[in-house]
Amino acid sequence: MPVSVGPSCVQPADEYLIRVALKHGLLRREQLPAANQADSGVASPGLTAASLPAGQARRLVAEGTINAAALARAIAVEFALPFVELHGRTVANEVLAALPRNFVMKHQVFPFGWAGEKLMVALSDPLDVALMDSLAHVAGRPVAVSVATEEEIREASTRHFDQPARLIDQLLPGGISAGHEPAPDTGEGKEADAPIIKMVHDIILGAVHQRASDIHLEPLERRFRVRYRIDGVLTEATAPAKRHQLAIISRLKIMANISIAEKRVPQDGRVQIALAGRTLDFRVSSLPTTHGESIVMRILDQTQLQLGLPELGFDAEDRARLEKLIAAPDGMVLVTGPTGSGKTTTLYSCLHHLNQTDRKIITVEDPVEYQLTGVNQVPVRAEIGMTFATALRAMLRQAPNIVMVGEIRDRETADMAVNAALTGHFVLSTLHTNDAPGAIARLTDIGVKPFLVAAALRASLAQRLVRRICPHCKRSYQPAPHELRALGLGAAQISGARFAHGTGCSACHGTGFRGRLGIFETFLVNDGMRDLVHANASAATLRQRAKAEGMRTLREDGIRKVLAGQTTIAEVASVTIGDID
Repeated sequence: MPVSVGPSCVQPADEYLIRVALKHGLLRREQLPAANQADSGVASPGLTAASLPAGQARRLVAEGTINAAALARAIAVEFALPFVELHGRTVANEVLAALPRNFVMKHQVFPFGWAGEKLMVALSDPLDVALMDSLAHVAGRPVAVSVATEEEIREASTRHFDQPARLIDQLLPGGISAGHEPAPDTGEGKEADAPIIKMVHDIILGAVHQRASDIHLEPLERRFRVRYRIDGVLTEATAPAKRHQLAIISRLKIMANISIAEKRVPQDGRVQIALAGRTLDFRVSSLPTTHGESIVMRILDQTQLQLGLPELGFDAEDRARLEKLIAAPDGMVLVTGPTGSGKTTTLYSCLHHLNQTDRKIITVEDPVEYQLTGVNQVPVRAEIGMTFATALRAMLRQAPNIVMVGEIRDRETADMAVNAALTGHFVLSTLHTNDAPGAIARLTDIGVKPFLVAAALRASLAQRLVRRICPHCKRSYQPAPHELRALGLGAAQISGARFAHGTGCSACHGTGFRGRLGIFETFLVNDGMRDLVHANASAATLRQRAKAEGMRTLREDGIRKVLAGQTTIAEVASVTIGDID
């Protein structure tokens, strides 16, 4: 029998179970530990949690001193609940599908039938109030609870849920399963037949089919909105009815292994899904809002991670420059830009290029989004004190050649990263700045001394992402005069240009775009620039000097890609609006 009502209440539950056993004649006083044998009254103060060894009730059941089935019946009587025997019982697939497999196995509950519209569920621990409260939310329907022995629940769950042909935790017919390979299609009932489960799998399937990077499920006052972020742009999708909002959110939280009982604070989790021979990781975030919990699922598809610099949008000249920079034995290279501009992917591409057997590479990330073979990746866990700075301090004792810090957020991390770059390590990291020269000002604002920045920094790279014209419906066209003026393009600049746009097709779902590419701005810290940084020159002075020395700005790089027919004028204008020079 279970002996806990919560993580810190093992002994009080022991006391309660033993009181029940004594009350119903399942245990004699002399069978208790010596400290309690002298106490002859069931409710007397001599029988206390403090005087019982932790786990005493479970030990007495395991030894056979207390009969497990009889104790379960007694508990059912105490809670005015039915008692059910599960041994030898066969349960229909539609009943099994009403609760997720991982929930059943984790919480030791078992669905075994219907009582009208109610799902009948057996559990062994009615003391677990949180579990009792969450059952109806997880099932998406009213629940009738019964008591069974823990052993029978475990045996029934294993017998029904662990057979390969009955992996009830499948999300999609014939394809997706949470953390499992797809089961054979035997023609038996599947979880997708359950309405809530089918709604969830339709949402996920639609996102994967449309190449979405995120799924946004947003409770509004009168409706439940679902949106996909496709190539960086949010697009509204078909949404379930408002009345299904709670059940769908509960289902997703269970899949991500986060608490469905907690609705007051943000939570984060992950779920892994196998689809058509490839594995997708979903990073799940819940956020309490006025009308319910908002859920965002970030889709991390390892097979779609493009680690080649040309695939990111670097031309031959930019690629050669970057490869030379990251080949340095020490120093620091920073990648800058706003959230969602592809900084982490660029860092991964650099690591992929540098990843050789004679180099030790360690990263610290929050979170680790993709696994890189041959690279030691350390996740940040702030709740236990594993911050960027703490992890970086420990990493340096591992004698790495190359260090990647997911983001420099504070002075301690910045100081350690700069010191690492000055003591024989090559450091890659990211900052949130508007342009490449702005990395200097950002580091000094954090508190790093300008002379240290000048000595450590090799270069900073600013980037943005623009949508790539769909190759299937790409057509040449001549922009209108107002479009050319948006980027300040004159007749001389557009000579020989290959302007193009997408007309919309099934491959791009009518958007005219498929995929994204980067536009870049590289700020090199040479000897002359180092003197300016050491003198604490302003960001505007640094930018002006860099442009005079040939730095191509974000807008100029975007214009080159417009003229080459890779993206459109509107795309470049929308992400380089601050570049007015």
